[in-house]
Amino acid sequence: MVERIDANPAPETDPLSLTLKAAGDPTRRAILTHLAQEGPARVTDIAARFDISLNAVSKHIMVLEKAGLVTRRTKWREHLIEANLAPLTLAFRWFQDLRSVWDLRLDALEAHLAKETTDD
Repeated sequence: MVERIDANPAPETDPLSLTLKAAGDPTRRAILTHLAQEGPARVTDIAARFDISLNAVSKHIMVLEKAGLVTRRTKWREHLIEANLAPLTLAFRWFQDLRSVWDLRLDALEAHLAKETTDD
């Protein structure tokens, strides 16, 4: 029996879709990289690194939060944003699965070409 795969999971709730969407933007990747390398930072400190408004940075952080790639800790009026790289394992596994499919296809192509060479 062939397993049916839902080709259209709801992108607004599908964890892999949320992760890929969040990581698909260069500004969000830069924010995530900075947080992973430097540790937690205030939103204003993150915004100071970019040539965009504080509001725009806040929106990028909200997308990262929705994907679970960052967490927010509030201490008094200070909001600290911290990287959470665990959701990236979903994307890594998906890319690994794709790679294994291509490895199989390339192995089959190599075998086919080798067979043609020996048949000639």
